[in-house]
Amino acid sequence: MMYEEFSPKQLKSMFWWQMPETKDCDAIVCDGSVRSGKTMSMTIGFVFWSGTCFNGESFAFCGKTIDSLKRNVITPMQKWLEGVATPKINLSRNCCEITIGKNTNRFYFFGGKDESSYQLIQGLTLAGVLFDEAALMPRSFIEQAIARCSVSGSKFWFNCNPDNPHHWFNVEWIDEQGEKAEAVKAKNRLHLHFTMKDNYALSETVRERYERMYSGVFYDRYVLGRWTSADGIIYQQFAENPQAFVIDTPPDDIVFCNIGWDFGGNGSAHAGICTGFSRAYRKVVILEEYYRKEIISPEELERDFVNFVKKCQGKYKVFDSYPDSAEQVLIKGFRKACSKAHVPIEIHNARKSEILGRIRFTDMIMSQGRFAVMRHCKHVIEALKTAVWDSDSSEDVRLDDGNYNIDSLDAFEYSFEAKMNEIIEMG
Repeated sequence: MMYEEFSPKQLKSMFWWQMPETKDCDAIVCDGSVRSGKTMSMTIGFVFWSGTCFNGESFAFCGKTIDSLKRNVITPMQKWLEGVATPKINLSRNCCEITIGKNTNRFYFFGGKDESSYQLIQGLTLAGVLFDEAALMPRSFIEQAIARCSVSGSKFWFNCNPDNPHHWFNVEWIDEQGEKAEAVKAKNRLHLHFTMKDNYALSETVRERYERMYSGVFYDRYVLGRWTSADGIIYQQFAENPQAFVIDTPPDDIVFCNIGWDFGGNGSAHAGICTGFSRAYRKVVILEEYYRKEIISPEELERDFVNFVKKCQGKYKVFDSYPDSAEQVLIKGFRKACSKAHVPIEIHNARKSEILGRIRFTDMIMSQGRFAVMRHCKHVIEALKTAVWDSDSSEDVRLDDGNYNIDSLDAFEYSFEAKMNEIIEMG
């Protein structure tokens, strides 16, 4: 790819380390909208910088997980560097060597998914680190990686999509008007804010498609690239026009279904949702619901579960169920009850992925016209209409005060999260 194809902002993110006005900066921070080209330009720049300024040194590529890092950076990097360098990648050891001219350096791959991840990077001596999606990594991991950069001339490269404005990374590295403004300015970093218009490879049609994928706070963050607080109604488009999503007859191309289940306790309800998936994952449809907000015995709950599965299997192809993994004793009871009743269904543990990712996914399929709910599923309809962000929290938290049928939303989310990444990729 010729440099003329890059936007001015992409070029600056690649070559800031040799530009007179920015070469003395210790770090670069690129934030902004999705699909703005910041990961590509920063990766190319990081490799060029290391291969130009160092020989025989060690560097690190860091992502939220090793898998996401390989998917977003390492695999496409081979094409991005075509004609310039050929990385010798050792996936089993999570590292690679890259030669540019006469200089060869080693690059290690790390995932910073939780607070314990900082231990993975201890003991290394590095000349630089690239953090892909820095806002998704814990502070302890990023600070440990920075502390490993003791080689003279080392620099830090950060890219991320915006989050809550109170997020520690925004407060410490980006916001020059916030409570730590002076500390941010003292970090001697270059800050570049990207939008989709900074990616010349993105056509107008594709850009418009991404703009249709999000609404509310997710539109502000992923399309406009703003660090915005989540407040008010979560599913605004559903609340404003529920009839656009509520249907009376199920689609005729449902190919299989899952049942999600959330266990009640402390005043909450037992909730089950049967979710159907149309051919090629084009549509996600809430077909049936179970809702019972009262104290019942485990044996009665098992009977209810078996009956709900039978009801759903009498109408649809239901093969799997994903109950809340926190209740292992009750899940074992479900398995025994289904086996005794000769009800053929695989009962798995719901993966309990982060709630924000599940909310973002639901908002996305709504925006794409790929979501529907049967009219008789009144509890989940009410939950989607009334679910709100917790305005008292500094993080993105869905309010759960017993008034919003959150149990139904959890059950729905458990039903799709095992297939969530596949559905996004197929979309």
